[in-house]
Amino acid sequence: MTLYDTIFTRRSVRQYDVAPLSETMLEQIRQHLAGLVQLPGQAARFEVVGRDKLKGGFAPYAILAYAAESEAACINIGYTLQGVDLWLQDQGLGSVWCGMATPLEKRADYRILLGFGPTNVPPRSSETDFKRKKITEISNADNPVARAARLAPSAVNLQPWLLTFSEGRIAVQVNVRGFGRVIPGKMWLFDIGIVTKYIELALAQEGNAVKDLVISGTGKDIAIAINY
Repeated sequence: MTLYDTIFTRRSVRQYDVAPLSETMLEQIRQHLAGLVQLPGQAARFEVVGRDKLKGGFAPYAILAYAAESEAACINIGYTLQGVDLWLQDQGLGSVWCGMATPLEKRADYRILLGFGPTNVPPRSSETDFKRKKITEISNADNPVARAARLAPSAVNLQPWLLTFSEGRIAVQVNVRGFGRVIPGKMWLFDIGIVTKYIELALAQEGNAVKDLVISGTGKDIAIAINY
């Protein structure tokens, strides 16, 4: 399977096997992290740890994300680690974003973690297994890219984004209403990065290469222009 294919079978996994991963597999994950392509100007750092290094969380292992304290840095982490999330599930592992779990070692540059590990929980069988907003609630167009983006995970499944399609460009904006207003703004930023990765993969599937991704604005006015 490709990462694009995994979009349609991915699930957030919260039940894991007790058997540890082999050191070979863990090293493969570290090597994958070392080769990640991040957004321009960003240089997040990632570390693989066991559950004994964590407070809270579901998974036996985690990828800790460290970066400067900025909105662009959080968007980049969402964008970068969502590719890892899909890759881990493509390897037959389970994975889940853990906004509430934290490393025991306190560091000012810690941002969020992605939990992972072996699991017997099966992948989703079809798009009908997903509970998501209607396309019309998140996008001004109904097309293969929007349909893939609709399946992106987000904090408490709020899908806090609005996609606007125009010729050669997709704008991703924050769109938060109701209960979503009490979710920390940092989580919206990770989510915007996550859906941007899905859009990039879907564009590639359609034969459109992304030329650049431009972040503008701040706070609830932050947006990403995806030019292709």
